[in-house]
Amino acid sequence: MANLQMTGILEKITGKDKDYRYMATSDLLNELNKEGFKADADLEVKLSNVVVQQLDDVAGDVSGLAVKCLASLVKKISEPWVVEMTEKLCYKLLNGKDQHRDIASIALKTIISEVTTPSLAQSIHASLTPELTRAITAPDKSTEIKCECLDILCDVLHKFGSLMASDHEVLLTALLTQLSSNQASVRKKTVSCIASLASSLSDDLLAKATVDVVHNLRCKGSKPDMIRTKIQMIGALSRAVGYRFGPHLGDTVPVLIDYCTSASENDEELREYSLQALESFLLRCPRDIASYCDEILHLTLEYLSYDPNFTDNMEEDTEDETHEEEEDDANEYTDDEDVSWKVRRAAAKCLAALIVSRPEILSKLYEEACPKLIDRFKEREENVKMDVFNTFIELLRQTGNVTKGQIDTDELNPRWLLKQEVPKIVKSINRQLREKSIKTKVGAFSVLRELVVVLPDCLADHIGSLIPGIEKALNDKSSTSNLKIEALVFTRLVLSSHSPSVFHPYIKALSSPVISAVGERYYKVTAEALRVCGELVRVVRPSIEGFGFDFTPYVHPIYNVIMSCLTNQDQDQEVKECAITCMGLVISTFGDNLAAELPSCLPVLVDRMGNEITRLTAVKALAVIAASQLHIDLSCVLEHVLTELTAFLRKANRALRQATLGTLNSLIVAYGDKIGGSAYEVIIVELSTLISDSDLHMTALALELCCTLMADKRSIPNVGLAVRNKVLPQALALIKSPLLQGQALVALQSFFAALVYSANTSFDVLLESLLSSAKPSLQSGGVAKQALYSIAQCIAVLCLAAGDHKCSTTVKMLTDILKDDSSTNSAKQHLALLCLGEIGRRKDLSSHAHIETIIIESFQSPFEEIKSAASYALGNIAVGNLSKFLPFILDQIDNQQKKQYLLLHSLKEVIVRQSVDKAEFQESSVETILKLLFNHCESDEEGVRNVVAECLGKIALIEPAKLVPALKVRTASPAAFNRATVVIAVKYSIVERPEKIDEIIHPEISSFLMLIKDQDRHVRRAAVLALSTFAHNKPNLIKGLLQELLPLLYDQTIVKKDLIRTVDLGPFKHTVDDGLELRKAAFECVDTLLDSCLDQVNPSSFIVPYLKSGLEDHYDVKMPCHLILSKLADKCPSAVLAVLDSLVDPLQKTIIFKPKQDAVKQEVDRNEDMIRSALRAIASLNRISGGDCSLKFKSLMSEISKSPVLWDKYYSIRNE
Repeated sequence: MANLQMTGILEKITGKDKDYRYMATSDLLNELNKEGFKADADLEVKLSNVVVQQLDDVAGDVSGLAVKCLASLVKKISEPWVVEMTEKLCYKLLNGKDQHRDIASIALKTIISEVTTPSLAQSIHASLTPELTRAITAPDKSTEIKCECLDILCDVLHKFGSLMASDHEVLLTALLTQLSSNQASVRKKTVSCIASLASSLSDDLLAKATVDVVHNLRCKGSKPDMIRTKIQMIGALSRAVGYRFGPHLGDTVPVLIDYCTSASENDEELREYSLQALESFLLRCPRDIASYCDEILHLTLEYLSYDPNFTDNMEEDTEDETHEEEEDDANEYTDDEDVSWKVRRAAAKCLAALIVSRPEILSKLYEEACPKLIDRFKEREENVKMDVFNTFIELLRQTGNVTKGQIDTDELNPRWLLKQEVPKIVKSINRQLREKSIKTKVGAFSVLRELVVVLPDCLADHIGSLIPGIEKALNDKSSTSNLKIEALVFTRLVLSSHSPSVFHPYIKALSSPVISAVGERYYKVTAEALRVCGELVRVVRPSIEGFGFDFTPYVHPIYNVIMSCLTNQDQDQEVKECAITCMGLVISTFGDNLAAELPSCLPVLVDRMGNEITRLTAVKALAVIAASQLHIDLSCVLEHVLTELTAFLRKANRALRQATLGTLNSLIVAYGDKIGGSAYEVIIVELSTLISDSDLHMTALALELCCTLMADKRSIPNVGLAVRNKVLPQALALIKSPLLQGQALVALQSFFAALVYSANTSFDVLLESLLSSAKPSLQSGGVAKQALYSIAQCIAVLCLAAGDHKCSTTVKMLTDILKDDSSTNSAKQHLALLCLGEIGRRKDLSSHAHIETIIIESFQSPFEEIKSAASYALGNIAVGNLSKFLPFILDQIDNQQKKQYLLLHSLKEVIVRQSVDKAEFQESSVETILKLLFNHCESDEEGVRNVVAECLGKIALIEPAKLVPALKVRTASPAAFNRATVVIAVKYSIVERPEKIDEIIHPEISSFLMLIKDQDRHVRRAAVLALSTFAHNKPNLIKGLLQELLPLLYDQTIVKKDLIRTVDLGPFKHTVDDGLELRKAAFECVDTLLDSCLDQVNPSSFIVPYLKSGLEDHYDVKMPCHLILSKLADKCPSAVLAVLDSLVDPLQKTIIFKPKQDAVKQEVDRNEDMIRSALRAIASLNRISGGDCSLKFKSLMSEISKSPVLWDKYYSIRNE
């Protein structure tokens, strides 16, 4: 049937009437596009002939439809006919009439774009490429034909380049000759063609192409046109092959710099192309270009102000507005033939590439490049000015990345250097804000915004000079929405990051344009203006007392404009949410001046709680109002609000439930006396359902609210009863959870303490219920170890809350359990020991005779967990009374060899608690402890050495002057275990908070960390772990050592053959890799350094070969490597792009790896985790702009998209 229809169409398609032909071609296209279309052999011949024939139709719309038919036909007919059509079209292109050439070219490009199978690609390449190559090199072919052929060949190479390896050399030779063509259009298309070919060339052929081009460049006397083409070629090659161009930079860069500086005065394009090529090298070959960076920096700075046709003789910057017109006149100099701006633009982009790719020279850039960039804000060509702004923004961003978390007092610190430049930046930017151009003003605000993000408090002295620019941007009739949004975002950031008093002299000037911006028609401007209003409210009245600034004139204007937004129903959601948030701030800050307005305003806010879209924002706004120090009168809405909020606790929206709990807490604290007891009971019933270990954050909030309810002195007995009936069972179930920790555990302890304080709750009943929750049940078996610690902590808090008498009886009861020597009830003894430890830590138990002896008896227990609990208990009891129990522990360590490990753990508990509480030891105790610990540094047991190291590290926090020299001496010890132990001790002494050890250890750090090149792998690993801790907690202490340490650290990431051994287990042999833990630690250390010391790490020298080898290593090493790769893709995209091709293979192997058929579940799960981890890294790589240059990466992405299993995983990871 279909074929009959086709016959009819084919008859009409050759008719004389143009309209008939058009309709028939259109019908043919519809038929070809049908899913089930299939043609027999005869029809294939007819179709291929007819479509090629229609391409030459005199009517343009018919031939246009024929091209679309051709696209569908390629997929529907067999390969020989596609090849035949290609040959016919190629013949037409090369030998046909001029009017048919264009359509033949379009048709060939269409066929190439639609080919998907490798076999067809190979056939087309075999028939097409030789013809095109001959035509390109033939001297008798016209320029137009050559250009078309080069265009088509470019498409062929881009799509099938890797399938054509055998012809690469012939093609390359043919194309290189065309670079010397007299026709500019041929040379330009040849450059594109060679670039398309380059990405699939072998290294040898790539070298041949580069050598050829560079050799021609070196020959003096070439025509300027030819030189420009060759330089363009080098840039295109670099962009096409990325890091593979690295080995040729030694020959290329000096030539480019030479041409750049020696070019004739009006040869701007040559300079532009040279700078573009250098920019490409910086981004794609960061490792190989390193030695030329200084030269390139000076070159870019020279050409950033290159403007031979214009002398800048304008007056110096003045703040006087009267000069504005003169400046504008001067800036309006134009010369259509002047293209020097292209050189300046290329220089700005090249400098930006230098900034992005070399974080380690940031301080130098501040000294040399920053003043020049600020000076160039006055650039007269607007597009170039935008690039200068963008380059400066890159400098600011890189400063933010590199100096995160650092103090800026160091004079070499980039932040400090930036601070010194702030006055110049503001002066220059103010001048730009007075320009007429909107684009310029938007760029200027972008610079200011980035500046405030990097240095939050840097504009305090310059607010007055910036206000006119903000006013003008917001008030000027010519201002666009984009400019207003930029100005408002900057204003909001400045208001939020500076001290309120800085703005008080300028509030009048600032508030008026902001308030009028709230009335703008475009919703994004309104929303941003409302956010600024919120900050303005905080600034005009920073505290309830006030600082002598009269805020009252601003209360009603701000209130009225927000109220009109709040009551207007046909607003965008973003505006509604901003208005609600802002109104919450206004009421909580100005409520005492708005007493008359509250009855009309509060119901509107409550009404917004009823709307699902604005519900969450309204709840948060009410929390702000409830927490206000003004105690706003909410009586008109309080009851309604409580009913609504209680209902919200049942909603599925987690964020809403969280916000509701916080708001209820604030309301009960502030307005408890106005809320009836019945409301409390309803809240408690709802609360009880939120307490579970599936959401510990929610649980903590619910328990805190429960404590607030019970702490209210007016709460009636029914509340206590409701809590016991509803919440207590949930709390006792929660306490058994092994997941319980952090804020939820603290809240649970407060809950039990509050329960004892509240009326009608028996201490004995509570204690019994807590003790019984630790008993193993028949259904779930024993209670988790972590749960026993939680129960013990709650019992300790309970005892202290109940008073001394109850506490003493409980301790006696617990010691009786320990005295009862029945080893059958080990769980009971375990809990008793933990409880004694928790109580002893909080209260002196020395009044209970021989308690230490009773506890130490448990060291004899056959159960490991009881021994561990006894050690924990003994240490914690000693914290309660050091003078009595510490000598006992030290004496036992000396005399009890068998119990040494457990006793050291007890000592560790004491020392750790003392270091946290900043307590002091007696002089004699420290001497005794140190002597004892140093004696055990070389113990054969790793567990003992680790405990000793932790003890030494924590004592170092208390007595740094004594410990640091003692530890340093032992770094030269002949015993490897001794050296490793002292390095680990240093690791434990470096904590996040500032400590007095910091300045003492600073000069000595290298003696510890340089053990990274020790002979013994245990010592090397200890040094790597210590370096990691320094990088995480105190990066400033190690900044100066990293140049020396990093190569040594990278060396630890390599697989060392001498650390791999084979163990003969009889029936089979097992390979053991002793270096695995060291490699894993080294990569994890690099990961930490990327967060804190990015400016010191040279990413390009690390990625290849170290990270690349890590991606091919063992499972435990691959995981941190995937994380590092994701981080680098985010922070140093150019360094990753430069070597992207070489990273694809290891990632590809990881995601397609399948475990053996007989693999156990654990291996299968590990492999799944590994694949997800690799896909996460791939998703990060895919986010880098420019990643599509890598054909390998593109084919990896297409492979993932074709595999349903991989694509599902990738899709879910990408949307995380």
